[in-house]
Amino acid sequence: MRKIRLVYRRFPNRVIMREDEVIEDFGDVIVAKSEFTGMLAPLRVNGVEVINNGYKMVYFAFIGRDFDVLKIYDPSGNFKGLYVDVLDYTRREGNTVEILDLFLDIFIFPEGEYYLLDEDELEMAFNYGIISREKLLKAYDTAERIIGQIKRGKFPPKIVWEYSL
Repeated sequence: MRKIRLVYRRFPNRVIMREDEVIEDFGDVIVAKSEFTGMLAPLRVNGVEVINNGYKMVYFAFIGRDFDVLKIYDPSGNFKGLYVDVLDYTRREGNTVEILDLFLDIFIFPEGEYYLLDEDELEMAFNYGIISREKLLKAYDTAERIIGQIKRGKFPPKIVWEYSL
């Protein structure tokens, strides 16, 4: 079983490192799987629990892009939806992928309904001087672009539908 090392960075100095099982490696797109652990509380979107400890994900890292996509499954294997991280960057060096999270996330339910998440965290980070105006605007621009693609049926990238648990 081949592993890839994920280095997840978030302002001001949060770093999470984990090793994920590689499903497929295309060089510029890595498909891996992992399980959620260490969550203090479940993530609920519109009153529905969508992520919790024990939930599994198929993770799509798009090297050079400003987003990633997580296909979320509950412990019984039921598809809960897509979780999209808005990123400053996705870089790769050898067997390590590094991303810098820009706080905003988008959750897309299986029926296509979507929600922009964590605007309060982004605004707070800006108000406290943790991120620059440039990063704030980049986060919103990226989220707006992705939401526009969702509305036009152009998101997520087709490869996301080609893999599951």
